[in-house]
Amino acid sequence: MTEELLDSILTIENVAFTHPWSRGNFADALRSGYHAQVLLDGDTVLGYFVAMQILDEVHLLNLTVSPLHQGQGLARTLLGALCDWSRHTAHAQWLWLEVRESNQRARRLYEHYGLAQVGARKKYYPVHHGERETAILMSMSLWP
Repeated sequence: MTEELLDSILTIENVAFTHPWSRGNFADALRSGYHAQVLLDGDTVLGYFVAMQILDEVHLLNLTVSPLHQGQGLARTLLGALCDWSRHTAHAQWLWLEVRESNQRARRLYEHYGLAQVGARKKYYPVHHGERETAILMSMSLWP
């Protein structure tokens, strides 16, 4: 992921989420050295992820596929790339993430990939008008 791709990324982010990341969120992640990858088809951004490493753990902060390209296995491809990087470059032991309790599609993807629910963070995600939604905390060991 580069600053030059942020316009395309923000277009996807704003369509995909009711509470999207801002340009500043992405720019801060890049400046902080977080691991961020983009899946491209030519010059077209199909999806992306941002993750941060803390010691022997990697925390997935954002994984998004353009709504125009969902249902094609691209989220699985991105998650696979993250796991490969986490194991072989970051030498991490664990992968962590939070997902909205209502996001059944993402939860099924993560469970299929081997992540398991290990907790919940009540009132974590904004919904609307001051309401908040529970985040499901998921994790998996990256090494058998």
